[in-house]
Amino acid sequence: MSAKITYFVTAAALVVYLALVGSRGVMLIQQGSLLTVTFGLAVLVLPGVGVWFLWKNTRFVTKANRLAAELDAEGGLPVDDLARTPSGRIDRDAADEVFARRRAETEDSPNDWRCWFRLAIAYRDARDTPRARKAMQRAITLHDRT
Repeated sequence: MSAKITYFVTAAALVVYLALVGSRGVMLIQQGSLLTVTFGLAVLVLPGVGVWFLWKNTRFVTKANRLAAELDAEGGLPVDDLARTPSGRIDRDAADEVFARRRAETEDSPNDWRCWFRLAIAYRDARDTPRARKAMQRAITLHDRT
């Protein structure tokens, strides 16, 4: 639950920031000179990119959470029983061992969104966030096709 609260607080702070930046861009445009209008339009690009980024990430998180709930209801959600270091991080060797199993499982069933979901978790546990995100996106795409 704290992750959701953190996400919403961060998103709200981003929206406030983007609104402030956008208002500054509008103020620059209202000055009316060529230079200030140019800067104002350039400043307005940032809120546009920020809103797009927030929208895409919110959709991604919502869809991933929906898949997690569905997989949990089926009893297929992986159990987090990996060995941890004294600092609480997942032991790299344990994560690599699980990753090898998940990769083989996904290679055997490349069109099963459940395998891709579990592979995404294995990537995350192995601290490979970009690949975890790509694997989760693949799981979402496969799920949406069914």
